[in-house]
Amino acid sequence: MIAEAPSATAVTEQADAPSTSDFVAALPRSAAQQTWAALPLRARLGVLSRARHELANCASELAAVISPELARTPADTLASEVLPLLEACRFLERNAERVLAPQRLGRRGRPFWLAGISSTIARVPFGHVLVIGPANYPLFLPGAQVLQALVAGNTVTWKPGRGGEPVARLCADILHHAGLPRDLLTVTGESVVAAEQALNGRPAKVFFTGSAATGRVILRRLAETATPSVMELSGCDAVLILPSADFARAARALAFGMRLNGSATCMAPRRVILAGLSREQRDRFLTQLREQISTVPPISVPASVRGQMADLLRDAEANGADVVGNRMAPKLSPLLVLGGRAEMAVAQADLFAPVLTVIECATLGLALDAQVASPLALTASVFGERREAQQMAARLVAGTVMINDLIVPTADPRLPFGGRGASGFGSTRGAEGLLEMTQPKVISIRQNSSTRHYDATDARHTELFAGLIAATHGGRWAKRLAGLRRITAAAKRLRS
Repeated sequence: MIAEAPSATAVTEQADAPSTSDFVAALPRSAAQQTWAALPLRARLGVLSRARHELANCASELAAVISPELARTPADTLASEVLPLLEACRFLERNAERVLAPQRLGRRGRPFWLAGISSTIARVPFGHVLVIGPANYPLFLPGAQVLQALVAGNTVTWKPGRGGEPVARLCADILHHAGLPRDLLTVTGESVVAAEQALNGRPAKVFFTGSAATGRVILRRLAETATPSVMELSGCDAVLILPSADFARAARALAFGMRLNGSATCMAPRRVILAGLSREQRDRFLTQLREQISTVPPISVPASVRGQMADLLRDAEANGADVVGNRMAPKLSPLLVLGGRAEMAVAQADLFAPVLTVIECATLGLALDAQVASPLALTASVFGERREAQQMAARLVAGTVMINDLIVPTADPRLPFGGRGASGFGSTRGAEGLLEMTQPKVISIRQNSSTRHYDATDARHTELFAGLIAATHGGRWAKRLAGLRRITAAAKRLRS
């Protein structure tokens, strides 16, 4: 089923739908891209609209082909992958024309000495975009980027992460069946060699989602050709607990974050920072936290991750922390690192395992310092009274800050997503993510016949331009009036 087109029962026939394939059949990739980009945006969105309905019809099949190694239920997959992808698609259908519309600049704000010139800022596709997807969310994360790239008028190479090729190919088949010309979307294998070959294809822009270490390797490669990129990299996300927090809600949210996808989520909580809690509040919160995480089912953790985890936990214990939980069990239940400090390696690492470091801070200021101690700054959460939490959120360093929640709000298709520091740069999703698939192209038109600006300058022009600068940017009216006088005098000398 994976290698074949979607079945007739899973995908509705589109015999009466206009096909864009006729426009680009048998053309080389560059020609196909140019023809695709030349289509009215509404025609490209028509393909997405049909694909969205077909993706919805194939929801169960999409969930079924996603890697069984991921620690999730079918319901988890539908909620965390299929549904957000469909919402991202609908967002494009509703908003892409507005976001990508050319911006025509009128007279307002134009320097008066540029009178006679009108300009338009258009958004044009890069041409060929490479999307390198992750293993942990193989459909939603790369799929949303693929849809944005296609809507913007690009051709796309989709390099899936480990275990992601079957669902990537099924998704591509659905898009092709909905009218997307086959030359516009290519799915590669999952291997490192496939990634190398895709990079050798000299894409115009690369979108990578994965670990910070792999991201740095790719960046070094892209630097050789000055290829732009968007990097959505690892997290070591912090959850701040204020004295005003609903401890039961915060503890339940932390347990959810450690359970979701077997804790293999870049936004999963890795640090919980107790910000100014009294001893009684700390004990009450930790009691509820232990109760909640005890309900998280044990998960299988890859040997490589276990090795990384063992090193980090030994380092934490050597530096005075207390590790609570059975780290030697065949399947891993959540572990708490009590007595943690912000500078510990375990509190700065991108670890895909259910390990939560508890950091106690006597004041809110120290809590803020602890949050920024990690170079990874993907998301953060604050639990507390709303106004107090908003004040804290404004001072945190992260691409996304959530108040009294974590992870789930980022599925809103209107929101851009991206990290800070070692967690990457650029945006995916939302209007900002769509704009990342394009580059600005400015067209300026001289509407009058003046050629005076071509004349060579001499000493007489120095006073003219000095007066112009003073008249337009002088800090006080007296300076501006003096500038106008200099302009008038210089103009008379130029006419003589």
